[in-house]
Amino acid sequence: MIVVNQRFEFECYDIGHLYNLAHFVDRGLVKPPFLVQSIFGILGGIGPEPDSVLFMKQTADRLFGRDYVWSVLGAGRHQMPLVTLSAILGGNLRVGLEDSLSIAKGQLARSNADQVLKVRHILEQLSLEIATPDEARQMLSLKGRAAVAF
Repeated sequence: MIVVNQRFEFECYDIGHLYNLAHFVDRGLVKPPFLVQSIFGILGGIGPEPDSVLFMKQTADRLFGRDYVWSVLGAGRHQMPLVTLSAILGGNLRVGLEDSLSIAKGQLARSNADQVLKVRHILEQLSLEIATPDEARQMLSLKGRAAVAF
């Protein structure tokens, strides 16, 4: 038997998804630390309002305590404001062309790097700490670059 130790990202588009995840944690099917990627502004999911971000974070904190890593994805024009809010709240964030094609109103991003540099600049201006790749691997209990076959 081959045992594969994999880490999953749990995408939560609405509050009910957090409760579904809590069910699997309670049954021992999901073990901490795990990554909760809260997604805002997608049709059929929770709205992109700051109150929704706060509610999602408060609910996850109540359900999981310190046993999870929280991250925010804001779709489309909501990307930069919502991921900045996540960082202010002590969370993590995700940016990239998969989530938004723009770098500013009416301006397409040339690459994912454009968006990463922009959010990095915003966070540095707010004096927020940015994790290194090694620190991110440690937070998520990932095996690290040396243990992968590519």
